[in-house]
Amino acid sequence: MKVMPVGEDSLLVGLDTALEAQALHAELLRRLAAGTLPPVREIVPAAQTVLLYGVSGPEALAAELRRWTVPEPGPYSGPLVEIPVRYDGEDLREVAALWGVGPAEVARVHSGAEHRVAFCGFAPGFGYLTGMGERYHVPRRATPRTRVPAGSVALAGPYTGIYPRSSPGGWQLIGTTRARLWDMDREPAALLAPGTRVRFVPEETEDGCGGGARTAPASAPSVQGDA
Repeated sequence: MKVMPVGEDSLLVGLDTALEAQALHAELLRRLAAGTLPPVREIVPAAQTVLLYGVSGPEALAAELRRWTVPEPGPYSGPLVEIPVRYDGEDLREVAALWGVGPAEVARVHSGAEHRVAFCGFAPGFGYLTGMGERYHVPRRATPRTRVPAGSVALAGPYTGIYPRSSPGGWQLIGTTRARLWDMDREPAALLAPGTRVRFVPEETEDGCGGGARTAPASAPSVQGDA
């Protein structure tokens, strides 16, 4: 781990991999909740970094962090959100070809995995979800679209993402959902947060992807999938 000061009261921790960043984020939250970490206003994960913002005694905490070893990734333990999805994306067949399977198998594998929000960014409500094995990673499109509809479920590299609003984008579209990823009338406005577990539930109705997301208790059983 590389620990760097940011401003007067914040620290940025650099890691070698996304899994290490997720593991450190979870460990920091655990210690903060247990009262064994100095007060921190906010802990923000990214692809390979974790920002500790508003640290009480940043120099002492930086020295402590430099003595740590990177935590081992543990089982997912965050709240579980179930998101209905209709696997009807424009790039579904292309993704199936990249995987060497049929479109139905893409839906089966993707919905059979338990995903986790590694970090958020790009747009309000957009989470970068991990949980698909390397065998299922796909490249971004060679030519991005100028408009991706809100609710599009998409893949890029190791991540799944859901576009919270219409915007340009270059990810591979595999499905759609009517779940509202960002809603200012809801508290919190963002459906997903770092550490949230996500299960995609295939829609079975004729008219597609009706309904919103369901939040299940954290103790809900994990889905055994192909991730």
